[in-house]
Amino acid sequence: MSWNFSTEPEFEEKLRWMRGFVREKVTPLEVLDCDDATFMRIIRDLRQEVKAQGLWATHLPPELGGQGFGQVKLGLMHEVEGETYWAPWIFGNQAPDSGNGEILALVGTEEQKRRWLFPLLGGELVSAFSMTEPENAGSDPTRLSTTAVLDGDEWVINGHKWFSSNAMGADFLIAMVVSEPDAPPHHRASMIIVPRDAPGLDVVRNVPTLVGEGRFGHGEPEVYYRDCRVPKENLLGRRGQGFEIAQMRLGPGRIHHCMRWIGQANRAFRMLCERAVQRELGGERLADKQTIQNWIADSRAEIEAARLLTLKAAWVMDTQGVKAARTDISIIKFFGAKVLHDVIDRALQAHGGLGFSGDVPLERMYRWARAARLVDGADEVHRVSVARRLLRDVEAPEGIWPSEHVPTRAAAAAEQYRSYLARQAKVEA
Repeated sequence: MSWNFSTEPEFEEKLRWMRGFVREKVTPLEVLDCDDATFMRIIRDLRQEVKAQGLWATHLPPELGGQGFGQVKLGLMHEVEGETYWAPWIFGNQAPDSGNGEILALVGTEEQKRRWLFPLLGGELVSAFSMTEPENAGSDPTRLSTTAVLDGDEWVINGHKWFSSNAMGADFLIAMVVSEPDAPPHHRASMIIVPRDAPGLDVVRNVPTLVGEGRFGHGEPEVYYRDCRVPKENLLGRRGQGFEIAQMRLGPGRIHHCMRWIGQANRAFRMLCERAVQRELGGERLADKQTIQNWIADSRAEIEAARLLTLKAAWVMDTQGVKAARTDISIIKFFGAKVLHDVIDRALQAHGGLGFSGDVPLERMYRWARAARLVDGADEVHRVSVARRLLRDVEAPEGIWPSEHVPTRAAAAAEQYRSYLARQAKVEA
């Protein structure tokens, strides 16, 4: 089967504009010292430039204000945006808002879209996604214990969540809760919109993590639902459809994560190469040392491999759907995370004490890279998933020998070509 990742010249021109825009106008925001009000004015003005280019919220269909781009195009855009934290916010496809927007677009009612989706797309609202629970393994969402019980015209939610991304500053959360406790494991959960001011919702704190707390309270909050009441109309999709909706959200989201990691790895790679030609040791440039040369060669090869694997997964999703791309998505999830970590680690090592300090962005990039092995499913879970799928169609050969056993194959080959061997024997006689 052939693969085609090509895009039309007009889109390539958009990517060129993005690269210059992110490099010249967005990356400086990382180190800009100003108050939050000034920062938001800058963000709003930059968003207007993005909208003028037709590149705002491109993950959604045109009728919802997006461009309806497929996953290959979105992936190429996220590669550019991945170079700096604020780029996705300025292009309107930051997590978790982009995934939540997709959920609302796919299964939301017209009223839900009016109240939550359109303001979210307009940058007027911020959302959070609330699924992970400290009491249960995050890698097995069938064990969720937060419940939602319908009481008249309201859902009553009780439970404990954490890593509810950006809930501290969110206007609403999408909570994954058990509404059908007696159903089969993958049909127990539902998704419900929880307004930030809902009675019984308690956003306790941002959980301290390696990456720390970001601007505007961005972080990974701990949340309690204590008889939290929301209207029954806040149910997203059907009762018990939570896992199905989650897969709609997670497949594209993982591709976007992985392509942003490629962008981040490219930035670290440029820093590695720059350091190699700038720094001298023992009368030689680092670039002339074989170890550094190996790091540079390995890093470029690994980035290209991860990039092509991710674009292939995006192409499969575009042409065959999410289900067909599941194995490819799991592969890029753990492989891309490893490449991101390894490239940043080499760049940090090449910078020595400077790389370990906060005077260059590598130490912050390194901490985010460690998170990549956990977000959207731990590496180990994805490896198990890949192996199981690959082994489904493998049949054990009969007998005690493997199918490549040379003596067995030699006997079979002799039988297959017996007439030729007989003729050879006559000639030799």
